Amino acid sequence: MDRPHLALLSCLVVATACGGSEPPPAKDFQMPLKDTTADRCIETANARRGKKDGEPQKITVRHLLVKYANAKRADASVKRTREQACLRALEAHEKLVQGTDFSELVKTYSEEPGAASRDGSLGAIERKDVAPPFADAAFELDVNQASEVVETDFGFHVILRTE
Repeated sequence: MDRPHLALLSCLVVATACGGSEPPPAKDFQMPLKDTTADRCIETANARRGKKDGEPQKITVRHLLVKYANAKRADASVKRTREQACLRALEAHEKLVQGTDFSELVKTYSEEPGAASRDGSLGAIERKDVAPPFADAAFELDVNQASEVVETDFGFHVILRTE
């Protein structure tokens, strides 16, 4: 039994054993919901997206990738948690919204090998070329539009559609 339940039970036992009145009927105890920025970031990064009608066969995109410990292809030097990685990607997204150049953000935030030298470009992609959550987010974008933070097995991405 967790600590809040034990405390409640102790109070009820003491009140009843010491001649106190009958305790009120028990109500379901619920822990408060977590509502942190990291939780909201992860929720947004994993939002359901789907294929749009009439989407093109190929699009051109750039992206930045923030890795976390145990993500696919993350080497042992990556120590940040999933939550920390999401918040770092969110920070990059917020700077993009404030007008920071995407190339600068890639240089500062992206941990994909070679990303800085190619400005995060993946070139022209088809849906089958990338992880499904990445594809869903990228293909719903308009030209020159950036995605919210998106999570794949590789980490957290911010995607910019260029064509």
